[in-house]
Amino acid sequence: MNNHHPELFRRHERNPILTAADWTYPINSVFNPGAARLPDGTTLLLCRVEDRRGQSHLCAARSADGKGDWQIDPQPTLSADPKNFPEEMWGIEDPRITYLPELSKYAVVYTAYTREGPGVALALTEDFRRFERYGVIMPPEDKDAALLPRRIGGRWALIHRPVSSPRANIWISYSPDLRHWGGHKLMLECRRGGWWDANKIGLSPPPIETPAGWLMIYHGVRQTAAGSLYRLGLALFDLNAPDRCLKRSDEWFFGPEAHYELHGDVGNVVFPCGCTIAPDGDTINVYYGAADSSIALATGSVRALLEWLG
Repeated sequence: MNNHHPELFRRHERNPILTAADWTYPINSVFNPGAARLPDGTTLLLCRVEDRRGQSHLCAARSADGKGDWQIDPQPTLSADPKNFPEEMWGIEDPRITYLPELSKYAVVYTAYTREGPGVALALTEDFRRFERYGVIMPPEDKDAALLPRRIGGRWALIHRPVSSPRANIWISYSPDLRHWGGHKLMLECRRGGWWDANKIGLSPPPIETPAGWLMIYHGVRQTAAGSLYRLGLALFDLNAPDRCLKRSDEWFFGPEAHYELHGDVGNVVFPCGCTIAPDGDTINVYYGAADSSIALATGSVRALLEWLG
C-alpha cells in the first residue's frame, strides 16, 4: 500500500449529473444507477428512481458522452410487477448491469424488496425496452449483486451480499443456467473492530476484468456516533477462481466529501452500482448515488487503481 493518497477518482465538475428535477415525471429522488456502454457508444444508466410513495422502480437515461444531455425515458423502464412477481411487493432497486457475450444480452441484477426484506432478482434484456424476468434468484436478506460476464469453469458466477448476522460479507455462487444456484463460497469478509470496512461490506459496480484479475470496487460501512458512513475500497480476485482474493486495500480511497454526498435523504453516502470503461480500455467512469438523492460521476484509471492496490 502506498502512503500518499493520489486522487484516484475525479468528480465531474457538473455533479450531480442527474437529479429529481431532470425527470420527465414527478419523483422524490434518483440514485444508484447501473451503467452500460452500448454498441453505438451511448452510455445508458438504469437509474433507481424513488417515487413519492417511497417505492422504487428503474428508469433509463441515455447520453452520447456519458456526462450530459441525458435523454430520460418518459415513463418507468422496469417497474415492480407484484401481480406476477409478488416478491417485488415494495419495489425494485439498485441495478447492476453486465453484458453477457455468450447470450448477446445484458443481465440486470437488482434488489427486489420483498415482504421479508431485500432479495436478489435477475432480468435479461437486449435493448432495455423488453425484459425477460427470472424473478428472485437469492432469497432475503441478500443484495448488492452482479453477474460476471462469462462462465467460470462452465458455470455462471453471481457475486452477492447475504446477511445472516449483524455482520455482512460478500459471497459468490455458481449456476449452470442462471436459475439454479449452488457452490456458495465466501468471497470477501468484512473486518472487525474500528476499520472503515468493519461489520458490513458489499459489491459496488460489477467487477472489472483485467489481466491481473477481477478488480472489485466495494463499499464498506462504518457505524459512527452520527450514523453509517459509506466509503469505497479495492480488492483483486483470481480470474479463474474468483473466490480467491489476491489483494485487498487496507484503506478506503473515495468517500463522501462534496455537499451533495454529505447531505440528502441519507447523508454521508457514495454508492456506485455502475461503471463504464472507455474505448482506451483504461478510463473508467463510475456512476454513483450521492446521499440517496442524486447521481454523480467520478472518473479514474483502471491502471492507476491497480497500481494503488500494489
